Formats: sequence, structure tokens, C-alpha cells
Amino acid sequence: MKTTRYSETQIMAILRQAEDGIPVSELCREHGMSNASFYKWRAKYGGMDASLISQMKAMEDENRRLKRMYADLSMQADLLKEALGKK
Repeated sequence: MKTTRYSETQIMAILRQAEDGIPVSELCREHGMSNASFYKWRAKYGGMDASLISQMKAMEDENRRLKRMYADLSMQADLLKEALGKK
């Protein structure tokens, strides 16, 4: 996955500037990003504060860990079914 040039705190600062009334096109030009990036960030981080972002990151990490565990367990179950089916 492609990493972003901006951290969550920088994204929050940019979104706060937009809420303060600075035009989006001016913000995008100033920070060197596209309008699409700004609107994607606003959809994802809009209305959040720093604590909510850290909770969201923790939940994403937990979700990633659980998906990996599920994949491992399902692969083990498939191997057991194959081994038992051949006998």
C-alpha cells in the first residue's frame, strides 16, 4: 500500500484550516496536494480529533491481526480436511 506524505496530525491541521474558511483550492496549492486527496481526507477524518484517530489506528491494527489469524486458521482447517479426506 502506498504511504502518504502527510501524517495524521498534518492532515488534521489542513482540515482545520479548511474549517476556518480558507478555500480548498488555496489549501491544495499551498500544501502541494490534489483536491481529490483533500476530499478523501475530509470523508475519512472529518469531525475527528486526535484521540479518535489514535483509536481508529488501534482498531485497524487489531482488525489486520484478526484477519491474519483467520487466514492461518482457515488454511490449517483446509490442510486437515485434505489429510483426513485422503485416508
